Amino acid sequence: MEIAQVVGLALVTTIFLLILRQERPVMAVILSIVFSIVIFTFMMDKMASIIKVLQELSRRAEVNYFFFTSILKILGVAYLGEFAAAICKDAGEQAVASKIEFAAKIIIAVLALPIMIAILESLMELMPG
Repeated sequence: MEIAQVVGLALVTTIFLLILRQERPVMAVILSIVFSIVIFTFMMDKMASIIKVLQELSRRAEVNYFFFTSILKILGVAYLGEFAAAICKDAGEQAVASKIEFAAKIIIAVLALPIMIAILESLMELMPG
């Protein structure tokens, strides 16, 4: 699904949402969630392509696979957290959305911790004395 298709589908969905929100607000939330899932599903192929390219680049650069997978996990948590928070905001649940964003930030910090430790250990080895 290319950008013109995404924009077209988004515009049509927005028009339906404007109409539905007045008459059937629950159906509007469901339509918004379905639209989000459809876009996410269509973007999975694009994300898979990006991951394949990054895997090949990390293999060529002989980057430690642990670091590569950690960075991919961090990106995944960031995107999924944002995606879920946006759905909650669309449903009018800002409090739930903020909790999802908070949890995603904590999970990202935990996933980044081994990378930060490795960087600090490398710096300590380079320092004299």
